[in-house]
Amino acid sequence: MYKASSPLSAFLHWEKTAPNRIFLKQPKNGKVVTYTFKQAGEEARKIANEIQSYGLPSRSHIAILSKNCAHWIMADLAIMMADCVSIPIYPTLTQTSIRHVLSHSESKAIIIGKLDDYRSQAEGVTDMHKIFVGTYDTYHGRLWEDIVIDTKPLKNVYIPKPEDLHTIIYTSGTTGLPKGVMHAVSSFNECFQIFNEMMKLENHRRLFSYLPLGHIAERLAVENCGLYLGAEISFAESLETFASDLEACQPHLFLAVPRIWTKFQDKILEKLPQKKLNYLLNIPIINGIIKSKLKKKLGLKHAEVIFSGAAPLSPSLMRWYKKIDIEILQAYGMTEDCVVSHFNTKGFNKIGTVGRTVPTAKTKFSEDGELLIKNNCLMKGYFKAPEKTTEVFTDDGYLRTGDKAEYDHEGYLTITGRAKDEFKTDKGKYVAPSPIELLLSANTDIEQICLVGTGIPQPIALITLSELGKGKTKEVLSLSLIESISKLNPSLEKHEKIEKIVIMKEDWTVDNGLTTPTLKVKRNAIERIHQPLYSKWFAMENKVIFE
Repeated sequence: MYKASSPLSAFLHWEKTAPNRIFLKQPKNGKVVTYTFKQAGEEARKIANEIQSYGLPSRSHIAILSKNCAHWIMADLAIMMADCVSIPIYPTLTQTSIRHVLSHSESKAIIIGKLDDYRSQAEGVTDMHKIFVGTYDTYHGRLWEDIVIDTKPLKNVYIPKPEDLHTIIYTSGTTGLPKGVMHAVSSFNECFQIFNEMMKLENHRRLFSYLPLGHIAERLAVENCGLYLGAEISFAESLETFASDLEACQPHLFLAVPRIWTKFQDKILEKLPQKKLNYLLNIPIINGIIKSKLKKKLGLKHAEVIFSGAAPLSPSLMRWYKKIDIEILQAYGMTEDCVVSHFNTKGFNKIGTVGRTVPTAKTKFSEDGELLIKNNCLMKGYFKAPEKTTEVFTDDGYLRTGDKAEYDHEGYLTITGRAKDEFKTDKGKYVAPSPIELLLSANTDIEQICLVGTGIPQPIALITLSELGKGKTKEVLSLSLIESISKLNPSLEKHEKIEKIVIMKEDWTVDNGLTTPTLKVKRNAIERIHQPLYSKWFAMENKVIFE
């Protein structure tokens, strides 16, 4: 297999050796526009030439504000070719947050692509060079399409050096302002080499991009892998077409976050209730047909490697999927360590854990049980934040993950919770919510959970309902939830036992600021809104409270 020294040199290899292979597949109005390696390379070179015409210094920062699309990847390639550093911005950010990232990152130009409502974000884009992709009906200005027509391709493409700053990724974060994580070219290169050695991926596989490319996981698993493997990358046109777009793609490698897995399960159980599914899976021959149809409908019929990351996934959900022949490998990592941390792999997949330490990483624990990690892909630091950088590293160069964890006798790691997520009830006892939330999530009526308890005697669970849960009457739903806590509480310590379940009026979403772009619950934001009500809810007679 060809070994590249950077994501750009990997692309240049495939552009040269397989110019007419399809690289990007972009759905638009029900049709699919394709870009070969040659076509993508030519467009990227023209955009790179445009960027260089601005007369910016070498290694200038160029932002990308867009949902996942073919132009996101081509924009990133153009930024590399132009000897610049990419600053990805989540497409769901408000104008205030966009302005903060652009200002803090010192971005000199921005490429604006596929967005839902750019007009509401436009005031966040400060005075700088702007390139708009007209294909996606964004605001008017210097258009990508005009540049492709009237600009010549850049002749002398910059070849990044391993030590060059490759990108600054602003963490989605569940607390506070995002920090700019700086990664060198060598980090992205080594991450792929390690991942590929562990997973034994073949060239020219199909990939499907839908999780935000501004997040480290999607950037590495889809864009980075796609560039190194010479893959064919497909995109979802919209939320409404997501399922059909994924089914049409049938990717060989697939990454999802826990919320996606619960949504998939919801859709299956809506059409095939659990009792009927169990019955069919117990019939020889029929069970094989059912599994095959379900996998095809989900878009996972040809998936060779299926990962879940970004947040813990319930072991009960993983076992549920295993019954229909979908083996999910849970992994663990963070933006700061370039996700070179822990993986479950084929043949070495222990449900309930995040896998074993990757061969090139070293770990140890602090005195209070926090996991510390060191590898060759650690960030260069937080941009313009030396004090925060110093705080997150130990004196001997280990990264403080902020997670509490433990290894079993086989070397598999289990994350037992975020140190900062622990709360203290008014009995003076600390509760780690994450393990309890995972156990409670076995109830398929529940979509999201946030276990809280500050200032009250016992924890209460704030939840949102799944589609299955929303379809039930209050009486049936209450019985289901009461049964879940009745089964769960005997296994918990006295101070951990759940006293009440409170059902939220609205879902927690990216739009209302209660989840991150990767759909992790923002505990601090939820607590800030609801903590004044904890005592009132706790005093109510009912075990299940409808907000």
